[in-house]
Amino acid sequence: MNDPTTIRRLYGRRQGHKLRAGQEALVEELLPTLAVPEDGPLDALRLFGDDRPIQLEIGFGSGEHLAGQAGARPDHGFIGCEPFLNGVVGALGHIRDDGLANVRLHMGDALQVLDRLPDASLERIYLLHPDPWPKARHAKRRMMNHGPLDRFAAKLRPGGEFRLGTDHPVYCRWAMMVMNQRTDFTWLAERPADFLNRPEDWPQTRYEAKARREGREVWYFRYLRTG
Repeated sequence: MNDPTTIRRLYGRRQGHKLRAGQEALVEELLPTLAVPEDGPLDALRLFGDDRPIQLEIGFGSGEHLAGQAGARPDHGFIGCEPFLNGVVGALGHIRDDGLANVRLHMGDALQVLDRLPDASLERIYLLHPDPWPKARHAKRRMMNHGPLDRFAAKLRPGGEFRLGTDHPVYCRWAMMVMNQRTDFTWLAERPADFLNRPEDWPQTRYEAKARREGREVWYFRYLRTG
């Protein structure tokens, strides 16, 4: 498997459309109050002030799923990582509107946060609609590679869950191939409906809704940390 200490480069834009005044205020006023600390080890006590279960979402888009999960589980702590400013602004809006006190955000690479968490400390990891990098020469850029997955396995508690959602057939096939090579995760699907239908406790993202509107299939993968 790949060396899990390999530094990963982030590709793509960090910002899209220009922020409106209200959005800029969210970044300047709300984000500093709930941003993940930049340095040092991380744990539930440092992030949330108590010893609670923690969940991590990698690339949360505009934060619909992150906010939905946090609202449904106020006794859990949620860490959302997203490199794009406009996505962070979207999540900040959900956090403000829903009055969520159990979310912390990192605008940057999720693996940098993951490495600072204790081993076996996460209840769940979510990777929903990641960039598929569909060209074969870009396959090493995909998050679904053994290097990142080694880190997921280390940070999930035994019995913890890794969730992957995608609407891209190339990424779907790649992810299944990679996960089938691993012995530390068990696929929870027992029948096609288990990965073709969104589970009830899986809030829909705008990316998923767009895929459905455009007639694309969406696949939902749930893996248990075993081994």
